[in-house]
Amino acid sequence: MSGPVDGTDRDAVTRQLGRRPRGLRSVAHRCPCGRPAVVTTSPRLEDGTPFPTLYYLTCARLVGLVGSLEAGGVMREMTERLAADTDLADAYRRAHERYLAERDAIEPLGTEVSAGGMPDRVKCLHVHVAHALAAGPGVNPVGDEVLVRLGQWWSPGACT
Repeated sequence: MSGPVDGTDRDAVTRQLGRRPRGLRSVAHRCPCGRPAVVTTSPRLEDGTPFPTLYYLTCARLVGLVGSLEAGGVMREMTERLAADTDLADAYRRAHERYLAERDAIEPLGTEVSAGGMPDRVKCLHVHVAHALAAGPGVNPVGDEVLVRLGQWWSPGACT
């Protein structure tokens, strides 16, 4: 984890999202420019509403690139691969279990629902990229693969 959120980080995330962030706990990964790219959110929002998405992708450039992959059918392709590739499916289940353990260590929600369609399908690539960046390589195989597909996604001056 990159650490707690200060006013500068909160302002940067607000600009990246175009709105004030909800349930913001910490910066989980930073772009090479130093700005937040992934934040950790609370399992419950301030009003008590469950919010199972622990890692939230905020880097506007990366969000756009991942959205292009989603529009190109990568989620469907990866879901089909999960059904055919037991090694991938096992690694994906482990990512789901780790995600739940990390979230429950903050505050249990009493549900086995994690995020992004885990553990049986791929529903949101943004969640998987955020998890991969926050946890590091080798934890979320879907997020790792998306990052490989994107290649060098960051470039100087690209951040908000």
